[in-house]
Amino acid sequence: MRMKQLVHGLAAAAALALAGPAAAQMPYTGGGAVVHSSTGGVPQDIPATVLKPEGNGPFPGVVILHDCSGLGGASSGSPGRWGSLLAGQGYVVVIPDSFLPRGFPEGVCTVQSGAGVDNKVGPRARSFDAYAALAYLRSLPFVDGKHIAVMGGSHGGSSTLATMVITGAPQIDAQRRDGFVAAVALYPGCGAQYGREWRVTRAAATGPITEYIGTYQPAAPLKILIGEKDDWTPAEPCRVLAERAVAAGHPVTIKIYPGALHAFDSAFPPRYLPNRRNVNKPDGHGATTGGDAGAWADAIKEVTAFFAARLKPGS
Repeated sequence: MRMKQLVHGLAAAAALALAGPAAAQMPYTGGGAVVHSSTGGVPQDIPATVLKPEGNGPFPGVVILHDCSGLGGASSGSPGRWGSLLAGQGYVVVIPDSFLPRGFPEGVCTVQSGAGVDNKVGPRARSFDAYAALAYLRSLPFVDGKHIAVMGGSHGGSSTLATMVITGAPQIDAQRRDGFVAAVALYPGCGAQYGREWRVTRAAATGPITEYIGTYQPAAPLKILIGEKDDWTPAEPCRVLAERAVAAGHPVTIKIYPGALHAFDSAFPPRYLPNRRNVNKPDGHGATTGGDAGAWADAIKEVTAFFAARLKPGS
């Protein structure tokens, strides 16, 4: 029953994309799947939604990592909107539910770190789910296993950064270089540690960043899209991350949307949410979210062109 609810919920969310900047979609078929993940050596079956274009393929694929609201009743709907759009463009989309099987069916936007949430479903933990979804896609006969990307927004964007970073561990990095060929991180939290080389320091556990250390290196081209006025995952750490990566010769690009807030890819009006966990606020709480039609429409163009160039060679 839960799998049917997940599929139907995402299908409804995907349909909402038609009311926003996204263009009309091509037909696609949806269904449920289970991907076999492992975090810290603990096996975990992860329910996932699969969206497939009509036809025999082989199609390129995209793994979408959901945000902190998850895929239950409190979901932002963003994974469904992007999934609908990309399936309509000829990609097989897989959206794994990292939260449900680990005890957070309504998301983790307000759950404090003391509850063990970071170890269970933090960005590094979710990177295992991303590679499990990649393996699942490569097992499908109608998928072009050499052309698969990963993307996500907010918590999913941070998880995308964790999925793509070169760690310095040879065995892990060999898998990553043979993994996703492109990645898009929408408004990710760049002010965190990714791999061994990129991290930040703060004067306190929460609040402003005081120092940036090292360089972020992705395993494949990475695009970051973020709002200038984002107070939940600020743009400045991402600007520094991208600037340092480019200076070191790594394929990272960034676009900062003037005036845009967190979760700009929605039709929701701006609102302040005082109970959101936010490491960038001095007291650790509160964030502003809200859609921006112009930024959302441009993000669709950016993602469409970025994926087409890397996942549909010769098209």
